[in-house]
Amino acid sequence: MIENLEKLLDTPRDGPLLRFSLGHEYMKANDAGKAVVYFRAAVGLDPAYSAAWKQLGHALLANKEPKEAVVAWQQGVQVAEKRGDKQAAKEMTVFLKRTLKQLDPGEPASAEN
Repeated sequence: MIENLEKLLDTPRDGPLLRFSLGHEYMKANDAGKAVVYFRAAVGLDPAYSAAWKQLGHALLANKEPKEAVVAWQQGVQVAEKRGDKQAAKEMTVFLKRTLKQLDPGEPASAEN
């Protein structure tokens, strides 16, 4: 699947959805590093793509970059709220709070950090 999707890069079918799909496939293949690259590309092409922000956070966390995951989810929450995507905002807020708690277990979780 990855090979087929990569053939579409830099063609007229390239775009945020293709990059998101590649990120998703790399996550399924347990390659969080490559997934991060493609999810970053997806949000670079469409900064309002809340699902890509959510998955970028997951990929960063899987890639042992929890602080970067926090930043991605913070941005994702802002994007989702601006678009009225309440469910995505709620989910990312939960992931954000959990990750913040893991980063500093002695402090109460706060999504505003």
